[in-house]
Amino acid sequence: MRLVVYNIRYATGTGPAFHLPLPGAGYLRSSARILDDITQFLRAQDPDIVGLLEVDSGSMRSGLVNQAHYIADRIGHYTTYECKYGSASLNQLMPVVRKQGNALLAAPRVEGERFHYFRQGIKRLIIEIELDDVCIFLVHLSLKYRHRQEQLAHLHDLIVAAHKPVIVAGDFNTFTGQQELFLFMRAAGLRSANTLGLPSFPSTRPRFELDFVLVSREIEVLDFRVPDIRYSDHRPVICDFKVNRVSQASAA
Repeated sequence: MRLVVYNIRYATGTGPAFHLPLPGAGYLRSSARILDDITQFLRAQDPDIVGLLEVDSGSMRSGLVNQAHYIADRIGHYTTYECKYGSASLNQLMPVVRKQGNALLAAPRVEGERFHYFRQGIKRLIIEIELDDVCIFLVHLSLKYRHRQEQLAHLHDLIVAAHKPVIVAGDFNTFTGQQELFLFMRAAGLRSANTLGLPSFPSTRPRFELDFVLVSREIEVLDFRVPDIRYSDHRPVICDFKVNRVSQASAA
């Protein structure tokens, strides 16, 4: 199976023009051309599962286009998405911002979807989908170290409760890389698919490993790469894997 994880920055693009006429002004204008470029890239990868971070679900910025639906329809996937802020957050009342979310797209059969929420941080959404052989969690962790550590503790509890092999993927905002995740991975029985520590941010000249695919022991990673794609400030990550069934005897 192939998993692609991509923080698409609401299809607002990148480069010097993003900060004109004011720093960060690009967040207010989405681009249909960039959204099409992202969609064509994803379709060319022929993925089974796509995790999208920073998706606009239909604000004025995107021309009322739900970017998750737009991409899913064109690559033939099922999709589930949700606002990344908690239901009690003031962000739910703000135009444009309340349409900012994350999405999971899947070609295989999906047995269930669940939305969990961290207790700390601004970005709180955890999307869980269950396929035949694996549970997948998509996250976008806090920029604050203390909040990330509390979020990882919450995520640990969800992972150990899963009754299938697990993949945890997303933008972890770990500017110190995998070392920040060492204790979490050890406690949850996970390892990084990115064994070479390939960076994914910023897309023009990557220096930081922010985007992760973490897998449980039953999952065999066949390939992992970070292609030179610059439609966002992050590069996408691509993981090919298979799930090895573990007998009850060997699991004991």
